[in-house]
Amino acid sequence: MTTPTQNPTEKTSTDSRNASLVEVDPVIARAIDNEVARQANGLELIASENFVSEAVLEAAGSVFTNKYAEGYPGKRYYGGCEWTDVVEQTAIDRAKELFGAEHANVQPHSGAQANMAVYLAAIQYGDQILGMSLAHGGHLTHGHPMNFSGFSYKVADYGVSRETEQIDYDELQRLAEEHRPKLLVCGASAYPRTIDFERIGKIARSVGARMFADIAHIAGPIAAGLHPSPLPHADYVTTTTHKTLRGPRGGLILCKEEHAKAINSKVFPGVQGGPLVHIIAAKAVAFGEALREDFKEYQRQILKNAKALANELQEQGLRLVSGGTDNHLMLVDVWLDGKGVTGKDAEKALEAASITVNKNTIPFDQNKPFVASGLRIGTPAVTTRGMKEPEMREIGRLIAEVIHAPESEEVRNKVKQGVADLTERFPLYQKRLKV
Repeated sequence: MTTPTQNPTEKTSTDSRNASLVEVDPVIARAIDNEVARQANGLELIASENFVSEAVLEAAGSVFTNKYAEGYPGKRYYGGCEWTDVVEQTAIDRAKELFGAEHANVQPHSGAQANMAVYLAAIQYGDQILGMSLAHGGHLTHGHPMNFSGFSYKVADYGVSRETEQIDYDELQRLAEEHRPKLLVCGASAYPRTIDFERIGKIARSVGARMFADIAHIAGPIAAGLHPSPLPHADYVTTTTHKTLRGPRGGLILCKEEHAKAINSKVFPGVQGGPLVHIIAAKAVAFGEALREDFKEYQRQILKNAKALANELQEQGLRLVSGGTDNHLMLVDVWLDGKGVTGKDAEKALEAASITVNKNTIPFDQNKPFVASGLRIGTPAVTTRGMKEPEMREIGRLIAEVIHAPESEEVRNKVKQGVADLTERFPLYQKRLKV
C-alpha cells in the first residue's frame, strides 16, 4: 500500500467545490479505498460491527450533512427544515413501530450520549446507581470510574456468578436491597446469554428504583422478537444503531411517554446542539429495512451462526465463557489459566491472518484489560455477507488453527488463504472496490 505525498492544501487549478475526493484529498481517498478492501477481503468478527446497505451509505452521505436543525420536528430554531422534519419524523415513527415504544428520540450522536441523556433525565448528580461491571461484560457508561457515569454518580456494581459465569439475579436482588439505587442499569457489551429484563424490572421496583436498559448489542434480536424485550419493564431503553440493527453509527432512546419531555430536553439542549440530519436519514432507512420480514430472517441466521461457531470452537478445544451463547456473540477464553495465549496476542495473530476480532476481558480475569484473557467474537457482519452454518464451522477451524499456533507463519498463510476463499465466495461492496 502506498500513501500519496502531495499536500491537499496546496493550491491547484481544480475548483475543490466540484472536484472528486481523489482530486481534492488523495490521502483520504486512498485510505477509504484501502478500508473498503480491508472490509471486503477479511472476516469481520467484531461483535459490535456490521456492514450497512448501499441505501444507508447513500443517506449518510447525503446533502443533509449541510443542514442545521436544532430542536425537534415542528419546533426548530432554524428555517428551511421542512424536509428535515420529514426525515426525523419518519425515523421516530419507524423506531416506535420497530420496538413497540411510546416515545423515541433519534438524535443522539452515539450510544454513550444517549446514555448520558438518560442519566440526566432520570436522576440527580451524586445519586446511587447499580450497573453491571465492565469486567463482567457491562459497559463503560454503566458506572465505570473513568467514565462520566462513574464520577458523576455513586456506583455499586453487579456481575456474574463464578460458577456459571451468568448473571446471578438473587445476588442482584441482594445488592439492590443493600444499596437502594435510584437507577438500576442493565444491558451489556460482552455478555453471551439472554438477559431476564422482567426479573430485573421486578428487582428495580422492589427497591423503588427506575430501570434503564441499554440494549446496544441485542437491539436486532429484540426488534425481531428473538430476545425478550425490556420495553414492557423499563422506564428508559437506549441502543446504538450500528451493531445488530445494521444502521449508521449513532444512538437511539426509547421511553415511556411520561418521560418524553425530560428525555428530549436532556438530549437537546442538554448534551447536544444541532442533530446530524444525514445520520438521522440513514437511521430512518435502517429502521425501514429492519421492519421488513427479511430482517427477521437475518437475525435468526445471526443466532444460528453464533451457535454453530461456538460449537465448532469448543470442538477445537477452546473454552467459552458460560459454556456457550444465546445471542450474537461469544467470549472465548484463550488464556486457559496460563496454558494458552493472551487475548492481545491472539487478536494480533488473527488480524495477521485477515480475521478481525477484539481482545476482551473475561469474568475474574487474571490479566489487565489491555492484555486480557479472552476474545469477543460475533456473527452479525459475516451473516450480512450471506454466510451460514457451514461457513461458521469453517471459520471456527481457521480461528482455532491460529490460536493453537499463533507464532506459525505457515499456519497464518494457510488461514489467510482460507479467508480469501471465503470472502471471494461472499463478496462485499464490490462496486466500491478500487484497490
